[in-house]
Amino acid sequence: MKKAYITIVLIITSITAFAQYEYDVSETYPYGKANPNAPDQIKDFDTLIGECNCKSTSRKQDGTWNSTIDMIWRWKYIMNGMGVQDETLKVDGGHSGSIRQFIADSSKWYVHYYSSKSPSLTLSTWTGNKQANGNIVLYRKQKAPNGMDGFFRLTFYDITKIGYKWIGEWVDFSEKIVYPTWKIECKK
Repeated sequence: MKKAYITIVLIITSITAFAQYEYDVSETYPYGKANPNAPDQIKDFDTLIGECNCKSTSRKQDGTWNSTIDMIWRWKYIMNGMGVQDETLKVDGGHSGSIRQFIADSSKWYVHYYSSKSPSLTLSTWTGNKQANGNIVLYRKQKAPNGMDGFFRLTFYDITKIGYKWIGEWVDFSEKIVYPTWKIECKK
C-alpha cells in the first residue's frame, strides 16, 4: 500500500512538472514551443526558431566592409515558451545573443543584447515590432560618430522558411539618413 502511494505521488509530481514546462526545450522540441498563454506576438520570431548557417560582415572605420565571417545563429523559445532567445557562434571567437520579451502593456518587443567581446554591466535594449510587410524592426537611441542624434535600427527581412536577412543601420530620427554598419544573411 505504501509503495503504491509513493508511486502515485511520483507520477503526479512528474505530470505536474511536465505540464509546468511543457513548452520548454525537449527531445521532441529541441528549440521549445510558443506558449499559447503568451501574447500572440510570441510567434513573430517563429520562422527564425532553429539554427541557421550565416554570413556576417561589418563596416570598418574607414567605411569599407570587413571580410565575411561564418557564424551559426541559433534561436529557441525560453521561459516555458513565454520568451525568445538567440545566440550567435562566430568562427572568429566573437559570440553574442539576445533575450526577447513581448510586453503587452506597451505592445512592443524588448530585446536585451549581450556579447562576449564587449561584456557589460547593463544590457543594451532595443524596442520594436513586426511590421505589416513581415519585417521585424527594432530601435535603440544612439548618436552618430559626428554627434548627430538618431537610432541604431535593426531589421530582419526577407524572412522565409529557408532563411532570412538582417541589417544594422544608424538612422537619423526622420530615417532619411541611413548608414548600414552590419549585415547578415542566413540559410537553414
